[in-house]
Amino acid sequence: MAAHLRRAPDPDFLDKPTLSGERVLLRPVTVEDVPALMPMFQDAEASRLTGSHDEGGLDEARIRTWYDTRREQNDRLDLAVVEQATGNVVGEAVLNDWDPGNESCGFRICLVPGARGRGLGTEATRLIVGYGFERLGLHRISLEVYASNPRARRVYEKVGFLAEGVLRDALLWEGERVDAAVMAILAPEWSQHRGRPETTGHRSA
Repeated sequence: MAAHLRRAPDPDFLDKPTLSGERVLLRPVTVEDVPALMPMFQDAEASRLTGSHDEGGLDEARIRTWYDTRREQNDRLDLAVVEQATGNVVGEAVLNDWDPGNESCGFRICLVPGARGRGLGTEATRLIVGYGFERLGLHRISLEVYASNPRARRVYEKVGFLAEGVLRDALLWEGERVDAAVMAILAPEWSQHRGRPETTGHRSA
């Protein structure tokens, strides 16, 4: 019989941190960041890669209302990704879908056009995932990534996310059905490699 595991205290999602790396800084996202983030919502390629059908439409007023309430959220963490070299807001990184009973969260990240492929997303992912495990006390952080987005999957693998299964035909995009991979990283794995599995002998599947 498995030993009973004591449940950790609930994470403090009302504490909105600033996390600093070499290339990016993560800080609480605000309504003032909306103009910088709008290209992310208007980018057709980002919509395709993330499967965002956007049934509500690109209404900037609606988007501003959303970001104006992020500080008060006690069950998720929304951080702006700021490029250190320029000070520009280039995207957002989010821990969401908090499951308190299972000490788990979802994760997503999206960058504006022109910010991809330069290592910014990889560092931002390491920063917020590390915060989730080391400061919030999470046990599991998971995500879904579409088969049409191999670059994003490689970023997640570099940080230590492992593929767990496939959601077949999870997305219908312009007449084509696309699979999604379920990926996750666990606290014990993070404690071993700190988001750099390739340097510690832990290889992704």
